[in-house]
Amino acid sequence: MGEKAPFASNPFIKTIATNLAQVEDRIQAACRSAGRRREEVAIVAVTKGRSPAEMAGAFRCGLQALGENRIEELEAKRPILEADIAPGRPEWHVIGHVQSRKAERVAASADLIHSVDSVRLAERLERAAATGGRRLPVLLQVNVSGEASKSGFAAQTPADREALLEIIETLRGLPHLDIEGLMTIAPLTPESGLVRDVFRRTRMLLEHIREIFPDREWAVLSMGMSGDFELAIEEGATLIRVGRALFEPLLRRGDTA
Repeated sequence: MGEKAPFASNPFIKTIATNLAQVEDRIQAACRSAGRRREEVAIVAVTKGRSPAEMAGAFRCGLQALGENRIEELEAKRPILEADIAPGRPEWHVIGHVQSRKAERVAASADLIHSVDSVRLAERLERAAATGGRRLPVLLQVNVSGEASKSGFAAQTPADREALLEIIETLRGLPHLDIEGLMTIAPLTPESGLVRDVFRRTRMLLEHIREIFPDREWAVLSMGMSGDFELAIEEGATLIRVGRALFEPLLRRGDTA
């Protein structure tokens, strides 16, 4: 059989490549504005609701980190996608809320979990990682705005932040979890000042944690989506979670990232 011609056969590549070029222009402009190097910021392509073919198109455009909200969707699409792009393999990021009862499945599939939001979940992931004989990279999801609709460790008030430091001290004792940094979700609002404030406060929190616990790098800051990632980059994001801006006009109902 002849060799695959993925760029010719995948109908989504042209749209994704065009969109990626526009996203790249936005990233570079934000990096220039913030005095940062482009290589300090990586894209996680949010593939919630996307087909394996669309995901293969993204991968072949150079987007190697793919972010799924639900473990069920990741598990269903993973074998189809990886058969299509073999011998390539994406980095699988879990970016949505993780139920504790699904920790074992998530630990078996994820290369990075962005959304550890409770001690109970962390302990479940620790046990699953230990059983699987691996170290599991994770981020702690924090809520600096106090929005009731947002998950994450409370980090709005000084008391919240002191409590978070105590929690981190506990989590540092979990030998199979590599806590690499923080993740946050900004409020859905047209007021850019409010969004920037959330990103700035999260970055300042990460800097404080780094000072208190210097034995870890705390190098990862996951924040910013399609509509606000420039602000996130200007405030220190190292991972941006981008879906709509990469895949439109291939829109799915419920796109926000």
